[in-house]
Amino acid sequence: MTGHTIVAGAGYTGGRVLAALGPERASGFRRSPAPGAGTVRIDLDREVVSPPPLPADYALLYTIPPARDGDADRRLARLLALLDPLPARVVYLSTSGVYGDCGGELVDEGREPRPATGRARRRLAAERQLQAWAAGREVGLVVLRVPGIYGPGRLGVDRIREGAAIIREADSHPGNRIHVDDLVSGCLAALSPARPAGVYNVADGDHRSSTWFTNTVARLAALPAPPEVTREEARRTFPQGRLSFLEESRRLDTRKMREVLGVTPRYANAEDGIRASLDADRLLR
Repeated sequence: MTGHTIVAGAGYTGGRVLAALGPERASGFRRSPAPGAGTVRIDLDREVVSPPPLPADYALLYTIPPARDGDADRRLARLLALLDPLPARVVYLSTSGVYGDCGGELVDEGREPRPATGRARRRLAAERQLQAWAAGREVGLVVLRVPGIYGPGRLGVDRIREGAAIIREADSHPGNRIHVDDLVSGCLAALSPARPAGVYNVADGDHRSSTWFTNTVARLAALPAPPEVTREEARRTFPQGRLSFLEESRRLDTRKMREVLGVTPRYANAEDGIRASLDADRLLR
């Protein structure tokens, strides 16, 4: 790994990367007015941003989502303009949503992206923005295409308690997800100059459906099973934002993550990850 890591976006995932590396090896930027340990505040939605001091030898992990307006990611552009000296490597957290609906097929990194949602189109545009920037500056770039992230505090327990409906298993699609601890392992591997730059799918390889996932959370937390509806009923009643995640179907191929990036998920069986997350939340029954 390079001498230091800068984490841009020290939130749910980025904050855990900071904690894993420790203050002597990493520091971070965040928009929150109350920075955590080892972080400084930077608001990339502002026109004028004060540049922080940067070490001579560092890598950058960028986890900040694009703003909803415009074709280019202005947040990313503003941060890139502050980077002096340049990082040896940039790791960008993108989304597997850039592939769009693949009809349940197994999808590797060679698949042509066909994003169907606004958020996925913005992520793909940011990927290409970074690729053009890095190529012109001889900066190594790793793009991690990430599906749904779960872990402590991110299991949808409140929604289950509220009795929110889910799509019945007969109408559900294959699922893709990753436990936050395994994503942190992927980030740490990607930050290492010993790993080839490029694009990697980062997921647990467990393709059981979101219906299975929610029902398993409910069972292990001793909560009532959520009501189930048909896909047609979901299209009439679910919020569009939630529905957009459930309409696309694909299975992420993670061989490159395992064989080239060198990451084997600890929670390849998502039920183990759910148990660990509930235990951390003290909700395991």
